[in-house]
Amino acid sequence: MDVLVVNAGSTTLKLYLVRGDASTPVDAFVRADAVGHRIVHGGPRFEEPRLVDEALEHAIEELSALAPLHNRPALAALRRAREALPDVPHVAVFDTAFHRTMPPAASTYAIPGRWREEWGVRRYGFHGISVQWVAQQVRVPRLVVCHLGGGCSVTAVRDGRSVDTTMGFSPLEGVPMATRSGSVDPGALVYLLREGKLTLEELDRALEHESGLAALSGGGSGDIRSASPLALDVFVHRVAAAVAAMAAACGGLDALAFTGGIGEHADEVRERIVERVRFLGEFRVEVVPAREELVIAAETRRALSSEPRTRAT
Repeated sequence: MDVLVVNAGSTTLKLYLVRGDASTPVDAFVRADAVGHRIVHGGPRFEEPRLVDEALEHAIEELSALAPLHNRPALAALRRAREALPDVPHVAVFDTAFHRTMPPAASTYAIPGRWREEWGVRRYGFHGISVQWVAQQVRVPRLVVCHLGGGCSVTAVRDGRSVDTTMGFSPLEGVPMATRSGSVDPGALVYLLREGKLTLEELDRALEHESGLAALSGGGSGDIRSASPLALDVFVHRVAAAVAAMAAACGGLDALAFTGGIGEHADEVRERIVERVRFLGEFRVEVVPAREELVIAAETRRALSSEPRTRAT
């Protein structure tokens, strides 16, 4: 089955035609047997790939409030693809789904129960499709995956299953990223809202677009190649600390894998992180080129092989 993979980011749209285990970048919605779409946030409902219909489109739209920078562009691309290719099945593959195996101790925030129950505030995790690909390539019992790119996360994988990760309710939590802050003391945010008179929109924009490596480097795009010494020090410190925490979640470390633009290509940064966590003992270090499109294609085929149970409910 040939699968057209649609991977819509906050500012980019990547299309691949996947035939078997080979993928080719394309620049249009070309004819295929099926179309697989990466959707970042599946919320509490969607833990498996789903056949797209009007009900699922509506559900993804509702979930856009949880990840507006990612779900909205993905939904727009999904609608365009369905218009261009109305006669083939479309399948949504959710980035959060891989983390459905996290135990309650890892996925639960220590907040009032009504927030968790009424608003679904919990730790979902992201970059799941990327981590799933890495886990398929590096088959060890105790694996920590560093997905380091524009967005960054560190995930603990035990026996092929996610047991903890640094991103939580949204892709803002965790280690610093290109323009995203990563974890910040909630008390500091309350202080800025109250004393700094920031609006919610100003706070959201600052945390998403004006923080991270860019903020620590005096502005710019947050590219690791132009990051200031302080930005690099903070980044390495936080990622190394996250690796140690994820190794604890795994009960040890057999392999540490890097993927994403920084993880694959920033050799010095990668080496500094590895050096900081050598105290964890002997472990393999792997660099795995990202191939999310192959996972999306495989999940699309899997969903269509069990179509009756993949529709939204």
